[in-house]
Amino acid sequence: MKFTKMHGAGNDYVYVNCFAEKFPQDVVGLAMKVSDRHKGIGADGLILICPSEQGDARMRMFNADGSESEMCGNGVRCVAKYVYDHGIARKDRLHIETGRGVLALDLELSRGKVQRVRVNMGAPILESAKIPTLLPGDPPIRQKLSAAGREFEVTCVSMGNPHCVTFVDQLSDEWVHVVGPQVEKHPAFPRRVNAEFIQIVSPREFHMRVWERGSGETQACGTGACASAVAGFLTGLTERRVLAHLPGGDLELEWAETGEVYLTGEAVEVFNGEWPDS
Repeated sequence: MKFTKMHGAGNDYVYVNCFAEKFPQDVVGLAMKVSDRHKGIGADGLILICPSEQGDARMRMFNADGSESEMCGNGVRCVAKYVYDHGIARKDRLHIETGRGVLALDLELSRGKVQRVRVNMGAPILESAKIPTLLPGDPPIRQKLSAAGREFEVTCVSMGNPHCVTFVDQLSDEWVHVVGPQVEKHPAFPRRVNAEFIQIVSPREFHMRVWERGSGETQACGTGACASAVAGFLTGLTERRVLAHLPGGDLELEWAETGEVYLTGEAVEVFNGEWPDS
């Protein structure tokens, strides 16, 4: 099985072109094996680039623990780069089918290859039942949550997958590695949740770390950055346009007045290889 390693702001995945390769028989097991950073390729998960009847390609994304996720903002940008650079569809605007629906992506090109991608992530989902969360409010803003011996305020948003955003005075390993795993599996989130921790710099800028559902801490999370930008505006802490600094790089975010969230960032191909079918 041929594969390509790619990343968006350090959020790295193994990509398989299912236009050319057979769809894996045991995709859950494959995702776990290739993601292993000691015995596999090493990644936050596995993304399959498949034919689509609704767009130029379809993205299916599996976390490092094998669970399938609805959406990945950094992943879908890399899918767009792969689709263009590898000749599946040579268009400046691509439409990629995801678990969130069909998304439109605008490509920034340099020397015939994609460097950055701007993706319309659609409108955030703010109804608690649809996020889903048992916390009250539509949307749930500044709701009390207890985890790891702490009580703190959270704001919940879905970008096709669920997010729980906590604004903190100072980012720390304790927030991410101790509180994060307990938030992910908290009873308030029936389908688990991605936990974002945000340190505000100014109304137009914040630092972010994330504990991703099914993968642990990652260098970046596109949907998480979008959800955090929405939560920042809802709580009055940020403007509609904001720059997010993540461990793996920066992401530009805009929650347009028309309702859609736009995410812009790099897409990088790291290397190609072949995984033994056995």
